[in-house]
Amino acid sequence: MNSNNGVWVIIPAYNEEKRIKNVIEKVKKHVSNIVVVDDGSSDNTYDVSLSCGVYVLKHIINLGKGGAVKTGCEFVLEKNGKFVVLIDSDGQHDADEIPDFLEALESVDIVFGYRKFNETMPFVLKFGNGAINLVIKKLYGMDLRDTQSGYRAFRADVYEKIKWKANDYTIESEMIANVGKKHLKYKEIPIKTIYSDKYKGTTIFDGLKIVMNMILWKLKK
Repeated sequence: MNSNNGVWVIIPAYNEEKRIKNVIEKVKKHVSNIVVVDDGSSDNTYDVSLSCGVYVLKHIINLGKGGAVKTGCEFVLEKNGKFVVLIDSDGQHDADEIPDFLEALESVDIVFGYRKFNETMPFVLKFGNGAINLVIKKLYGMDLRDTQSGYRAFRADVYEKIKWKANDYTIESEMIANVGKKHLKYKEIPIKTIYSDKYKGTTIFDGLKIVMNMILWKLKK
């Protein structure tokens, strides 16, 4: 697959003026169809993204990652996109791995990237991911190594099946819950992750919220 085969990359962004250009330029090496969703940034994320020659959508207010990705997906569907890659705007995902996602996507509906739990990963992130992974396995029968990684790719025609209601960070978990409930084909591939901040991610309280949501989503039809 390549950009001429309906591949689109969606980059949700919030106050990432210092990093977004570098992320976009790296993505451009592999895919030409790129849409940045500026989720109500108060800095120059929108202008910097626009200067890179990609599609840029802007929320007037900050809705959260789930809302930003949803906006991007609906835009891609309007453009008749066939394949969607989600990548974060803070540089923690390696765009050079996009071809790996596209190759894996040839045989499944959705591909999840999983981070290697090494010494660079914050302890709270390791612990939280492990607990959530276990809950998802018990509730949905999905054996995933990393449920909270935002680096993933899916076929556009399954979007309506995995579509989430959450506007916030629980997008990753709700998407997985929908994959499990719809019995979609999935695959995991290893990814590199660079932790540029001392700690950036879900807290213990966020993890508890995710677990409660996973139970509620399971109970709903």
